[in-house]
Amino acid sequence: MNPLQLVKRIMLYVLAVSLLLFTFYPFMYMVGTSLKSMNEFFDNPYAIVPDTFTFEHYFAVVDMGLAGYFLNSLIITVSAVSLTVVIASLASYPLSRLSFRFNRPLFLLFVAGMMLPIHATLIPIFVLTQEMGIYDTLLALLGPYVAFSLPISIFILTQFMQEIPKELEEAAQIDGANHWTIFRKVIFPNVTPALSTIVIYNFVFLWTEFIFALILLTTRSKMTLPLGLQNFYGELMINVPGLMAAITLASLPILLLFIIAQERVVKGLTGGALKG
Repeated sequence: MNPLQLVKRIMLYVLAVSLLLFTFYPFMYMVGTSLKSMNEFFDNPYAIVPDTFTFEHYFAVVDMGLAGYFLNSLIITVSAVSLTVVIASLASYPLSRLSFRFNRPLFLLFVAGMMLPIHATLIPIFVLTQEMGIYDTLLALLGPYVAFSLPISIFILTQFMQEIPKELEEAAQIDGANHWTIFRKVIFPNVTPALSTIVIYNFVFLWTEFIFALILLTTRSKMTLPLGLQNFYGELMINVPGLMAAITLASLPILLLFIIAQERVVKGLTGGALKG
């Protein structure tokens, strides 16, 4: 390795470490602060590593109702993501593998949904949920969550399905497989990277969604985690370590999901190994 290449490599490592510290510092500060006592926080609020570790704030926020908010978010998020995966998969197959008259306009109509502002739908959805009798229930969130998750999900899955070799489909047809069998046994197993991408993307979006929960939920016991954290902010306005503990617990599912499926997410975003 010549000196110029060595210098370039060193600069890349320095840049990578600098970006890591820059992006990881807020998370470390949040976790470190949540493990401080109130006295230590006031004495040294900017230190990352506390002198004495304490988990009292974690027990306190759980006792104040965080577990209920967590469960509500888990139920509605898993339900909405599961329904989105099913509908997006079924819609993407004909859009990507079948030829029919309105194929392209229909695909563009789905994609246009990504440009629809959420705030423009708040009043109609509010009125609709009241007329349907599901206002102030988790079910009221299911429709908007799925509807706003579908456009990007259909876009990603359609583009990914188009890269699957047609020879696989033709071989299945020769064996007598119909479209449902081809979708279930040929297409669906080959789009797992794209499925991982939309699962994580939509999970993060729905787990942190606030505006629909604010408009459609009023009862405290039915609130989701982002809306519940607002209540914690009022109760823990002075207790900053307690608030940091609540936020740390709220962010754990997203971090764990991304760590587990990050490789498949990268494959899904780059088109996967089937491309070309």
